[in-house]
Order: sequence, then C-alpha cells, then structure tokens
Amino acid sequence: MDQRSPWQPREEGVNEICALLQEGKRPNADQARIFEQLQRCSQVPDFNNYLVFILCRSEGQSVVVRQSAGLLLKNNLKSSYKRLPGVYQQYIKSELLPRLGSPNRELRATVGTVVSVIIQEGQLQTWPELFQGILECLESNDYNHMEGALDALSKICEDAADQLDQVVPGLAQKPSDVFIPRLLKFFSSSHVTLRKLALGAVNQFINFMPQALFVNMDNYLQGLFTLSNDPAPEVRKLVCAALVRLLEMDAEILRPHMKSVIEYMLQANNDPDPEVALGSCEFWTAFCEAQLPLELLRDALPRLIGVLLTNMIYADDDEALLDSQDDESVPDSEQNLKPRFHQSRVHGNETDDDEDTDEIISSWNLRKCSAAGLDTLSTLFGDDILPLLMPLVEARLSNSSDDKWKDREAAVLALGAVAQGCINGLLPHLPQMIAFLTPLLEDKHPLVRGITCWTLSRYSKWIVQAASETNGLQQFDSVLTGLLRQVIGTNKQVQEAACSAFATLEEEAAEEVILQHHLEVILQHLMFAFSKYQRRNLRILYDAIGTLADAVGGDLNEPKYLNILMPPLIAKWQQLADNDKDLFPLLECFTSIAQALGSGFAQYAEPIFARCIRVIRTQEVAKADPGRAGVQYDKEFIVCSLDLLSGLAEGLGSNMESLVVRSDLRDLLFYCCGDEAPEVRQSALALLGDLAKACAGHLQPRMGDFLSLAARQLDVEHVSVSNNACWAIGEIAIKVGKEIAPIVMGVISCLVPILSSVENVNKSMLENSAITLGRLGWVCPELVAPHIDHFMKIWCQSLAMVRDDIEKEDAFRGLCAMVRLNPGGAAKYFGSICEAIGSWHEIRSAELRSEITQVLHGFKQMLGGSWEQYFSYLDPGTQEKLKRRYGL
Repeated sequence: MDQRSPWQPREEGVNEICALLQEGKRPNADQARIFEQLQRCSQVPDFNNYLVFILCRSEGQSVVVRQSAGLLLKNNLKSSYKRLPGVYQQYIKSELLPRLGSPNRELRATVGTVVSVIIQEGQLQTWPELFQGILECLESNDYNHMEGALDALSKICEDAADQLDQVVPGLAQKPSDVFIPRLLKFFSSSHVTLRKLALGAVNQFINFMPQALFVNMDNYLQGLFTLSNDPAPEVRKLVCAALVRLLEMDAEILRPHMKSVIEYMLQANNDPDPEVALGSCEFWTAFCEAQLPLELLRDALPRLIGVLLTNMIYADDDEALLDSQDDESVPDSEQNLKPRFHQSRVHGNETDDDEDTDEIISSWNLRKCSAAGLDTLSTLFGDDILPLLMPLVEARLSNSSDDKWKDREAAVLALGAVAQGCINGLLPHLPQMIAFLTPLLEDKHPLVRGITCWTLSRYSKWIVQAASETNGLQQFDSVLTGLLRQVIGTNKQVQEAACSAFATLEEEAAEEVILQHHLEVILQHLMFAFSKYQRRNLRILYDAIGTLADAVGGDLNEPKYLNILMPPLIAKWQQLADNDKDLFPLLECFTSIAQALGSGFAQYAEPIFARCIRVIRTQEVAKADPGRAGVQYDKEFIVCSLDLLSGLAEGLGSNMESLVVRSDLRDLLFYCCGDEAPEVRQSALALLGDLAKACAGHLQPRMGDFLSLAARQLDVEHVSVSNNACWAIGEIAIKVGKEIAPIVMGVISCLVPILSSVENVNKSMLENSAITLGRLGWVCPELVAPHIDHFMKIWCQSLAMVRDDIEKEDAFRGLCAMVRLNPGGAAKYFGSICEAIGSWHEIRSAELRSEITQVLHGFKQMLGGSWEQYFSYLDPGTQEKLKRRYGL
C-alpha cells in the first residue's frame, strides 16, 4: 500500500510553490500576480506531482498550505488527469493512498476529495489498490483511518456510485458487494461522523439499486429505523432523505412498513431542526406521486393536515419577515435582480408550464414544502380533505387579533394550495370565499396582502367563469379592483404578487369579453405603477401589460387607450441604451402590443424597427470584435429583437414591406438563421416564416438560400429550432409555389422520420410536420404524390390530431391534390384518409369541402362493389359523420 514511484521533487521547486500558496492566503495579496505565477508553474510537466507531494509529505508546511496544494491539485486533475503520463498518474495515486488516514482531519478530507476526482475521471478500472486500501482502513478500528476512508468513499458514492457496481480487474468482487455490507455496520457506530458518512454513502446507491443493496435491504431498513431517533440532526436528516428516495424509486420496498414510516414522518415534521423537518415534509409529495393505495395514508390525514397547516406559518426568522414594510422607494439591489431568460419565439404549443413566478411561493423552505404537500394531497384525495382542513382554516381566519396575523396568512395560503384539487367542493362556496378574501387585500400586514393576491389568482379560472352568472360580475369586479389597488401599493413584494396575480386573471379572461369593459381603469393603474416601480417589478409589470395586450387584442387599438399606454413605454424605450438588459422585457412587451394592435401599431413601428435592426447589427459585430462594437456580445439582444420584428410582421402584415425594403434585414436574417446558438436560429426561423407571410417578395433574391438553410435545421436535435424551420418552410411554400420544388424531396425525407416517431416527438413538431408536408403536396403534388406509400398512413394519423384552422385547411388541400394525382396509391390508405377527414369539427372553406367530397366520391366510384366492405371498417362515428357531411 505504500509503494511509490521513483519520482522525486526538487527542494527549490517545493519551496517556490509553497511560498506562492502561503502568500495567496494573506489578506492583501496580489491574487492576479500569484495566479499568473502558479499558471507559469503549471506548465512544468510534473507540477501536479509537486502538489501531491506538498499535500501528502510536506510536514514542515502549515496545514493551510498543504490543503491549498490539494485543492489546486483537485482542480487540475478535473481537466488534465487523463492527459498525464502514466508514471505521473501512478505517483499521484501512490502518494494519496497512505494519506487516507492522515492524523489531520482537514488533510484527509482533502485527500478524499482528490481521490474522488480521479474516480470521476473514469479511473476506477485502473486503481484496484484504492479499494483494498479503503477496506483496510475501514477494518482498522483506528478512528482517523475509518473516518478518512468513509469520507473518501462517501465522496466517490456521491459522484460515481454507479461505477462502484462494476467489475474491477484485480478484485474478486465488485466494490459495491464489498462496501455496502461494511457501510451498514457503521450505522451502529458510537461516532456521529461515521454514522453520517456511512448512511450518506449508502443512500447514493438507491437510485440504481445494485444487487448488494437489494439483498441487504432488510438490514438497511432496520438500520434506518434504528437511526430514525439519532441524537444528531444531520443523521436524522439523512434518514428522511433515504425514506423519501426509497419511496420515489420503489415504493413497494416501504409498503410493508408504511404505517411505521408515516408515523415517523409525522413526528419528524415537528423536529426542532428545520432541515430535518423539511426533509421529512418532502415525503408527503413523494407518497402522493408513488401511486400507493390511499388507504395507507387516510388514517393519518387528520394529524397530517394539522401538521402541514402549522408548518405553513411563517417562522420567526423567515427572511420574508424582514422585508414586510413599505419599501417602494428603496432601490433594488443587484442581488435582487435575478437573471431572466427570454423564451425564444416558437410556432405551435411547445410547452404548457404552469410556473409560479411570485416570490412569495417560489423560495423553498418548510413553509413552502408544507404548502406543496397540501396541494398534492388535495389532488390525490380531492374534496375528502375539506372536512378536516376547513375547520382549521376557518378558526385561523376568524382570529382577527394582530398577533395572530401569521396564522391568518397561513390559512389563506392553505386555501390557495387546495384550489385545484378541491375545487368541486369549494365551488359552491366560492362567492363567500371571495367575499372573505378580498378585504384581506387591504390587511395592514404586507405578507397577508401578498398571499391573498396569490390565492385569488389560483381561483381566477372560476372567478372568470362565474362572471356571466348572477352577481358573478360584481365578484369579478371586486377582485379586479382589489388586485389593481395592490398593483399600485407601496410594498414591493405585494406589488410583485399583485402583478403576477393580475396577469393570471388576464390570461383566464382572454376568451371572454370582460376585461374590455375595464380597459381604461386597468391601463391607468398599470401605467401609474409604471411610473413608480423599481427595476425588478418593472419586469413583471411589462409581462402584465403584454398579457393584457394578448388577452384583449384589437380592442386595445383605440386612441384613448393608446394615449395612456404608449407614451410611458416609448419614453422608457428611448431612455434605455442598446446594451441595457432591462430592454429585454420591454422588447417582449412591445411584441405582444404589436401583435394586438395590428395595423394600428404602424404609427410606432418605424423607430422600433430601426432600433431592432441596429441592435442585431451591433451584436453581430460584437461577436467578432467587442471593441469595435462598443458592447459585449449577448445573444439575448438578438433573440429579443428578432422576436419583436416577428411581432411587427405578424401585426403589420403587408405594411411591413415599407420598413423591410429600406433595411438590410434580409442579410442579417440569413446570418441569424445559421447562427451557432440554437436560440438565435429558433427566433430567426420564426421571423423567416412571418416575413414570408407578410412580404415574401423581399426574401425572393435569397429564397433558395433561406430554404436550404431551413431544411438543414430539420434534425430534431433542437426541437424548437426544427419546429420553426418546418413551419417557415410551409409558409414559404404557399407563398412561392413551385419555386420550392428543388428542396421538396429533401424536406420530405426529413419530415417522414419525424412523423414516424410520434411517441417521442413534441406535439407541436408533429403538427407542423404534417401541415408542411401537406402544403408541399399542395404546391408540388406531381413531386410528392408518387411517394405516398412512404408516409400516407402516419401522415393521416398526424393530420387527425391537428386543430381546425387555416393551416389544417392548407394541408388537406395537399391531401386532395395528391389523391387526385395518385388515386390508386391512395386507395390503399382509404381508412386512414377517411379517419383524417373525419377529424374535422367544421370546415369553413366551401372550396375545400367540395374538394374532399370529390375525393370521397372518387373512392366510392373506384372501389365499386367493394365500397360497402371498405366503408364498414371505419369507426361508426366516422361513418356517420362522412355520410352526413359528404352525401356518401
């Protein structure tokens, strides 16, 4: 175990490195110079040998210097271990192994870290001596050796546990077979650190359940139950983590013991250590997702709901309590301005994430975890929990004493948490609930006002639905008014909550003509907020304004509304520099407004268009030469500008031509469509399609280049990029017709595999692929129809999933055109074609209805006496629909 390579360091080299490391620890050291000198030293081929020598052998040096050498070695090995000569690798390993049990705790911990890095670099197979050395340390009964070995092993398990379940040349057993039983023995150690390290190491194996853990599962569970009341909170925390992970990975393992586990977790939820309580609270969400019988948990529900509700009360040291004052005039600190990421423009329904952006519910602690647990319980048990929950909620809400405001706040949070799961039971009482909640928007405590905003937002869908009923409009008005009052409040946290809640209400009301009656008041409140918000909340306000534009659309296009809305936005637009990141949300906001106003946005379009072009051009220069551009390159500026140009094209339509023709947008767009960043390509391809719809003629000189470039993006490596490329090709096809012929077969060869992978492909990508294939078949049927054997069945299945709209009409025109050209080939897919035709709810185009009628009657004539037999194979509902609509 102590055999070493013949390499020996030079004393002056050791002294030089140690001096640099020592100097680097001084308070006023010139770190840049020291880093530069260490970098110079690192060019020496055996520099890492010096570092491991200092870590392991320089006993005359301070622990701080030796530890610094070890940490520098760790960082070096992460990037260069595999490139080291074999003799140097061997030297490093031979020096580390004897130091696992170093008398100094900091040094042996550093040695364990370096050992773990070597294993992470895939060196398990080349170091059988390590495992023999760890095993000897574990069985030595010397505390330093046992702790050092366990520390190294726990780090290896954390980073590469799966490697330990591999066969290692030179070892009779897999490391996991040897170590797991020995780790379990340490669960009963009298030393807290050894218990903690052993338990943490075994927990890392749960995710892939090696045979060694599976056969020792009874011992492992018994060890967990023994440690469940360990005096050390860090051990109890690991017990909770193990039980949660077991539940997530294989709930059947815990099922025989579930009654005891639930009882323990209920107790642990009240653990005096907040991290143990939080770890145990994760159990309830995991249980709800494990699809176990509800009866296992039902008896515990009364206690569990009480525990969760109690833990939803703000702790006295919660950070939120420190910010609960009127602070609107306090400038945001940079640390409060979280990085924001623009979502590149996508055509189709890419995702449907229901993310809560409100800070009140987003930071994670016991309170939030308890609310999430209550949410999942309500989804699982539904209205059954209301008789248990509501008396507790009502008791807390009815206590109006000022010192009980935290209880009231938690009760409001609970009502929001169960909004989705218990809505059937709560809906009859919604008017009373809303009547009770809306006054809390004026509570003296900002945190109560903020959580009330969030809870009301959780009921937005039903508040909007009720607006058409008796007294429902009054209820909607009271919520709207209450939220708007808080939007212009004096507490930044409440402003944020109110803005987010209002945006949710807007989204739910988008399908109803309800916001339009309040537009002037809404705009007045939002723009007053605009005049007073700090930077952080301005971002949320932009989103609320954009969401309003999306919701009301063209109804916003009236002078009295625009005179309120646009001047402050234009003033901010002019105030911000081209490289100011606060421009991002404003660009997004303008995108929504441009789409909503349509041609009404023309009066604002020219300077906005020109600036977008300037920003893109500047960023393209900055990519190659930041000095010449005067800014650092940031692709987000390009993405946001491209998306705003897309919004302009969509809103202005053919009026976009006058702007485009006087610019170099075509060439800039071509560069962006081939950019190395997928986000840039995604937005550029969306703009390509929108420009094709608005002013295809301007693209004409480079149309072939654009089409070839778009076709190369149909690789599904980046789904959103491929999706937009597919959509853009389809839009171009119906604009340029047969000019698209040169790329038709290349595109179809990409689309067919996408349609064939229906189980693994994004729904939007499938829809766009089906539509584009149909559009190509419409404009170039003579090229596509001969190949229908390769795609007709899967294509029809995809078409049947597409919603009724103009794009689906285009695709079916292609279907009809190809059937007319190749009726014999199409007849083999009669059933699939009929099912696709039957997917229509309503075809608005009389011309398309006539074409489909001709196709079906053509099949009937072609099949002759076999018609009835073929037709009988169709779904009865489809048969009835086709007979009724097409006279079959």
